[in-house]
Amino acid sequence: MNLPSSQTVIGISEPGEPDVLRPETRPVPRPAAGEVLVRVHAAGVNRPDVVQRQGHYPPPPGASDIPGLEIAGEVVAAGEGADVPAPGSRVTALVTGGGYAEYCLADAALALPVPDGLDFVTAAAVPETYFTVWSNVFDRGALKPGETLLVHGGTSGIGTTAIQLGKAFGARVLTTAGSAEKCAACMRLGADAAINYREEDFVAAVKAATAGRGADVILDMVGGSYIPRNYQAAAQDGRIVQIAFMQGSKVEVDFMRLMLKRLTHTGSTLRSRPLDEKASIALSLRQHVWPLLAEGRCLPVVHKTFPLTEAAAAHALMETGEHIGKIVLRVAG
Repeated sequence: MNLPSSQTVIGISEPGEPDVLRPETRPVPRPAAGEVLVRVHAAGVNRPDVVQRQGHYPPPPGASDIPGLEIAGEVVAAGEGADVPAPGSRVTALVTGGGYAEYCLADAALALPVPDGLDFVTAAAVPETYFTVWSNVFDRGALKPGETLLVHGGTSGIGTTAIQLGKAFGARVLTTAGSAEKCAACMRLGADAAINYREEDFVAAVKAATAGRGADVILDMVGGSYIPRNYQAAAQDGRIVQIAFMQGSKVEVDFMRLMLKRLTHTGSTLRSRPLDEKASIALSLRQHVWPLLAEGRCLPVVHKTFPLTEAAAAHALMETGEHIGKIVLRVAG
């Protein structure tokens, strides 16, 4: 395929508000060994993109400074050793940056086939949240069938994914959300109970919903004051998995409850993990979750799409917190 020499991307002119996201013309990259070049049809918008734009989450060494951590599109070129997926393949890929562009490089091991029945917009909403939920809830959190999962922020991209995957693998799922409308959305996705954190104490609500036992696994992106409250809401031998700190990462905590309940408090980031670890997650997803996506049993919730050149508007919407599910940029097709 004859590739163009230049492309439109969305760059960050300087750290700041959404309007610092501006279209730029840059060269189309060429894939190195083990990489594929994807003509992007759609790109997911995620909270880390917002934090990067604000200047607080620099890309790891060697990664593109263009925001965007997940894409879907067509493979148009491959580097040495990247035999699969072959050019012409429809893929959805987890990337370390560069997604807000017409063309994006991806490690071949992280470029998975678009599940049967999914269009590119839906497929672009898969990688970041599904990799995150699988690695944290099921790997680090070791959620088992019959256990209770508490998901904070149930209407976020992560939350809507965690609710559906938790239910698909036999857990009882409780979630928190900030309005009656959002609680209702969580229930439609299969949550067993949705707690309006503006009106209820989630610790008391979790205890009430579990006959005083508490949650076996807690997925938390809030941090701050939620950390000691998670210890209260957790069951004996519970696992709290931290994936973000929207309320801050510094807090005073009495660890006595952690000892007495034999709790595990762990956490991880995704973007900076080594390729082999992310490739292992990709294999697990393809084996365990891709069939569910193809069957329509746990599809991403896409709240709204924007053209690539309106990335600033997409970020502005994300910052309102009013969305339910994912925001996606339409790039080609």
